Amino acid sequence: MSELKAGFIGLGAMGWAMAGHLKRVGLLAGVANRSAAKTLAFAREFGVLGAADPGELAQHCNVIALCVSADADVLEVTRAIAGAAQPGTIVVDHSTASSKTAIEAQKIMRAAGGDFLDAPVSGGVEGAKNGKLSIMVGGDADALARVRPALEAYAGRIAHLGGIGAGQNTKAVNQTVIAGIMQGIGEGLALAEALGLDPAVLLPTLSGGAAQSWYLDKRGASAMRNEFNVGFKLALMHKDLGIAHDLAAAAGVVHDVLDKSRSDFAELMAQGHGDEDVSAVIRLKRRG
Repeated sequence: MSELKAGFIGLGAMGWAMAGHLKRVGLLAGVANRSAAKTLAFAREFGVLGAADPGELAQHCNVIALCVSADADVLEVTRAIAGAAQPGTIVVDHSTASSKTAIEAQKIMRAAGGDFLDAPVSGGVEGAKNGKLSIMVGGDADALARVRPALEAYAGRIAHLGGIGAGQNTKAVNQTVIAGIMQGIGEGLALAEALGLDPAVLLPTLSGGAAQSWYLDKRGASAMRNEFNVGFKLALMHKDLGIAHDLAAAAGVVHDVLDKSRSDFAELMAQGHGDEDVSAVIRLKRRG
């Protein structure tokens, strides 16, 4: 591939930071976002092209990263890029979607003379801001090698998991594990509150032993303070767990944790907490 000219689509809390890292290393040519106001705000702050739509961005970039919300968005944006892209353009999708969507998107880009990598991320808003995300990549190894300098701008780890869809399947496993961790943390911290334990002493003690986890360190104290505006929205997690559930059911493995977590998040969403962090599951553990 010729010199990388990167674009970024999806300027949410994580996408804004990730695009900023691409600018920092001199690779960012432009951005686009569903909200034109956010596109223009980023373009003015960082001095890059603020494209009106993905097709315009594709005319100026040969690698375009996506960080959008849903499978339908991934396919819609990929089709728009394919319709205007120069041959050899690679789309790197950092969204959480199904592996079936990744396979379809790759077909779209390859028909246009380009390629597509499914590359979901883990590490939260903090990881995006710090440039230390873990990226799980599925797709062609040569395509990954060509875009790796762009990914390195915001990655702490880049792992090639296999062919197209393998990245999204890995993210489904990741979200399943997180769901179980959050169930345990929520119940444990609700029990700690009921027993009158001091969070200032409790949390570092737990983190110093086998109970240590990223979520306990990053979300334990805030959950006990009833602060749930710090991270990944539980409505999005509910969507992700639906993908994981379908994979688990098709594979014939037990999915009790997925079922419980999906039910809990659906209840919280019905109560109006869908925009809160996933640690809000502690709300349900305090009952009784």
